[in-house]
Amino acid sequence: MTDRNDDLFSAARTVIPGGVNSPVRAYGSVGGTPRFLASAKGATVTDAAGNEYVDLVASWGPALLGHAHPEVVTAVQEAATRGLSFGAPTEGEVELAQLIADRVRFGEIRPVERVRLVSTGTEATMTAIRLARGATGRDLLVKFAGHYHGHSDGLLAAAGSGVATLALPGSAGVPAPIAAQTLVIDYNDPDALAAVFAEHGDRIAAVIVEAAAANMGVVPPLPGFNRLLAETAHAHGALLILDEVLTGFRVHPAGFWGLQAAAGEDYLPDIFTFGKVVGGGMPLAALGGRAEVMDLLAPLGPVYQAGTLSGNPLSVAAGLATLRLATPEVYATVDAAASRVSSALEGALADAGVAHAVAHAGNLFSASFRASAPRTYAEAQAQESFRYAPFFHAMREQGVALPPSVFEAWFLTAAHGEEELQRIEAALPIAAEAAAAARGV
Repeated sequence: MTDRNDDLFSAARTVIPGGVNSPVRAYGSVGGTPRFLASAKGATVTDAAGNEYVDLVASWGPALLGHAHPEVVTAVQEAATRGLSFGAPTEGEVELAQLIADRVRFGEIRPVERVRLVSTGTEATMTAIRLARGATGRDLLVKFAGHYHGHSDGLLAAAGSGVATLALPGSAGVPAPIAAQTLVIDYNDPDALAAVFAEHGDRIAAVIVEAAAANMGVVPPLPGFNRLLAETAHAHGALLILDEVLTGFRVHPAGFWGLQAAAGEDYLPDIFTFGKVVGGGMPLAALGGRAEVMDLLAPLGPVYQAGTLSGNPLSVAAGLATLRLATPEVYATVDAAASRVSSALEGALADAGVAHAVAHAGNLFSASFRASAPRTYAEAQAQESFRYAPFFHAMREQGVALPPSVFEAWFLTAAHGEEELQRIEAALPIAAEAAAAARGV
């Protein structure tokens, strides 16, 4: 008898490229059949075959409160009774934009004065880059190897042969002239940053950076690095785009920028991008920044952006409910759960004799199978990643769902209680032994 997940995957591959609608879901790096999820509640998800798992994916971040939080679900249901989409302004859009602007603050510092709502993180970063180019009249963009900012053409670029070499396309279908507008340098490397600005400074529109890298595993910025980015960009007339699609409103009420500001690291990005938590699990993202930059967007300015579903009322309702419920107590609960699980993860791998490093960015964390925490994409790739697949499957067999890639962050929620945490802790030593027994090809 086949598993229902196997049947669904076979059917999916006949009508959907690769059987999935986002590549990492195909389990390409861990092998096996993807779990087709049928439902989720609190800290657990249930697949099409009826198997329940303690979830450490949290829809890749949005489920800060836990899955299907009753008040969020009720807000969406009530919004749906009033209409699914209007293609016109709504009161909820104004409330959500005000709430985003009010949360991104430290003392009297409020770097987000205007907010534009869009539908996806890719759309937010794409618009932010267009806005930066419109604001500066320049074309070049600096990004960091291993950082992911969505799948728009200019951001799918691989590093060239040197720190200031124009990039080549990192995906088929990306024209070389478009990729050549992106300069890819090593993360956490002040010398590379100085070199790229020394050579191209008067043509660089912006630097875009994940507030803390979380798409090559969690790799936090070195102390002072984000501040250096802002100072360097501004000294050359360029802007800093801080990508908080993953970290925004998840690691702190004001995002990773707020976490750093509270720790004494003062810098001011020009444009922020938000996603995931800001939509509460619905398709919604945003960009925000100071008024003089944001007001260059149409209809006030010459930088065009539009979308029929921008500010969709159901997504706005979910985002408003989630952010209003994301209290200091919620963050304290998530932080404590993340600390407990990451400590148990370190202990299990150490006891099994597996070389490892667990890196943190607030309550986001991940393990790399190497002796020291990576600081760059090259270092993140230089690990015994073959150990992750058996680790992943052993956790799944024990009823715990992990991200299906070693290069992803782990996410806890406010719904992870004592029972769920104990189930994770019980599974980790078994998975660590599976990782220890793994052999590379």
